[in-house]
Amino acid sequence: MVLTLLLTGCAAQQKSSGGGAAAPGVTATTIKIGGVLTKTSASGYSTKDAEVGAKARFERANAAGGVHGRKIEFLGAEDDGQDAAKGDAAAKKLVQKDQVFALVPVHAPNFGGAAFLEQQGVPWFGWATGPQWCGTKTGFGYNGCLAPKQGAGSQTWWGRQMAELLGGADGKAVYVQTSDSSGSKYGGTTISQSFTAAGFKLVGVNSGLPAAAPPPDWLPYVNKIMTSNGGQAPDIVVSVIAGTKFNVGLYSALKRAGYRGVLTDATSYDAAILKDKASAQALEGVIAAPMFEPFESSAPEIAQFKQDVEKVAPGATPTQHMAIGYWAADIFLDMLTKAGKDLTREKFLATGNGSYLYENAGFGRIEYPKDHSEPNGCGALVKLENGAFQVAKSMKCFDNVPLK
Repeated sequence: MVLTLLLTGCAAQQKSSGGGAAAPGVTATTIKIGGVLTKTSASGYSTKDAEVGAKARFERANAAGGVHGRKIEFLGAEDDGQDAAKGDAAAKKLVQKDQVFALVPVHAPNFGGAAFLEQQGVPWFGWATGPQWCGTKTGFGYNGCLAPKQGAGSQTWWGRQMAELLGGADGKAVYVQTSDSSGSKYGGTTISQSFTAAGFKLVGVNSGLPAAAPPPDWLPYVNKIMTSNGGQAPDIVVSVIAGTKFNVGLYSALKRAGYRGVLTDATSYDAAILKDKASAQALEGVIAAPMFEPFESSAPEIAQFKQDVEKVAPGATPTQHMAIGYWAADIFLDMLTKAGKDLTREKFLATGNGSYLYENAGFGRIEYPKDHSEPNGCGALVKLENGAFQVAKSMKCFDNVPLK
């Protein structure tokens, strides 16, 4: 009798994925998912809101009956503490102990679980900010690969959006400030090329800023910037630094030195900034470059995003990390739908890596396998003006150019 029960249980498990071999984390009615985020870190940087965004999107899918009759069982996200080893351990826990089908969202700058997930053939979705996302078959960044290798496609959208906003790039000089972290340096290379591809003149790239903590004295960095354009200040300063404290320090020092040009970065679109008077003042006039349609947009997809978030986190203010978790989950659900009811990881990955295309006004477009090696080429601009964020340029996609 015991043997009969065991055999019956095994057969039920095999059938739960729609036939064939059983898919880990998949039953006839559920699909188990978990994520890895940098919820805490020594610098205060946190991506914890991505968990809210993913949950909001999964809850809407569940309310509509799930995908092919299966609802998403979302376990929430592990915290890697911005430590690569902890991220690797978190990925192994989710796969080996919790038996998840896929990792969604993964939003951790120093994520260390990529090699393990690739080896195990486990799909993972999130913000592909580092080289660990690129060249894989299992890692699906909602915006593609942001660290392309030389010769692969590199984004031009930031520079081209800025050129359109400023009425052209001719005669305008750009200076790029990064930290000494590998990710920041690489970002400095790709973003510099984005601006030169749009016609701007690059007058300097400084990667000497320590990533561990803001410097006690910003003057050496400010002096380099203020004299970089033939002894004059550049027209645009691009900050490729993760963390509001860094940007507040740099921008405040530049303004004290009399800088009157354009300041732009990828991280200052954050409602929390407005709650701190000093931060809001330092970032007044800054143009942020999110890789999703701004929350102030009238696009129906953004209205749906807000509605979904309100249901799981009443009164919560939308954040960039929330949007990243939401759109990563949205792409996963679309890929899951296209993979069909007879679900295995192998079939899911074959779907994602087989001429996959998904377009959505919320994040632009994504194409795989192409975007395993290059970014999706899409982004928007938001300006902080009179203490409020305003859409400067709505989401738009541009062709990439080979990275030099």
